[in-house]
Amino acid sequence: MEALDFTGRAVVVTGGTRGVGAAIAAAFLAAGARVLVCGRSQPSSVVPDFVPADVRDPGQAAALVAAAVDRFGRLDVLVNNAGGAPPAAAASASPRLHAKIIELNLVAPLHVSQAANTIMQQQPGGGVILMVGSVSGTRPSPGSAAYGAAKAGLHNLATSLAAEWAPAVRVNSIVPGPVAGDAGLQLDPAAVARTVPLGRPATPAEVAGVCLLLASPLASYVTGAAVAVHGGGEWPGYLADLRAQMPPPAQR
Repeated sequence: MEALDFTGRAVVVTGGTRGVGAAIAAAFLAAGARVLVCGRSQPSSVVPDFVPADVRDPGQAAALVAAAVDRFGRLDVLVNNAGGAPPAAAASASPRLHAKIIELNLVAPLHVSQAANTIMQQQPGGGVILMVGSVSGTRPSPGSAAYGAAKAGLHNLATSLAAEWAPAVRVNSIVPGPVAGDAGLQLDPAAVARTVPLGRPATPAEVAGVCLLLASPLASYVTGAAVAVHGGGEWPGYLADLRAQMPPPAQR
């Protein structure tokens, strides 16, 4: 079997009907996997196998995993992609909004992961769980404090589950920076070019490619890791003038 051939594998992608989630689902499909995606409402476009589910509800999270096993006979890969948050000032956002953001971005992945782990521990070959985090969980996140805190917790959750559920189940995080087409993020191309070393946002397909790698045998000894997909990070503001003075890189 080729390392990135997922023929015969069963994959669940939460929030897999649009944006990065849809790209992840499409990448696994193209690699031969059978893919089940979920969302809170029926998607308007054609997607892989779909079940409606609000993964903040532990019962619906468990039902999602059960649906995958019922359809595919096993579950090899879970991608906890569902998440996001509207911009909100921490000083004035309601307690309910903060609770909902943390519930979606931290508690919900734990619900789905618990259900998936129960299946993966019992099947030959175990399984892989991937958390789609964010650079907001690795540095200050003004304007989205609850979201950043939840993503920081998600990164820590992945390391804890990786230690607790090994060796049968590997758990890793993908940590994207700005992603083109992200519905919850209004990107200023000039600002991205000024602050991101690679000079542009990631494409959803580039994030999906890292998911394929971490779910594949090429990463068979990788667990508890957080893989940054952020184009080199962000230039500190106080170095902006220095960067502008630097000569352009040599062309090859």
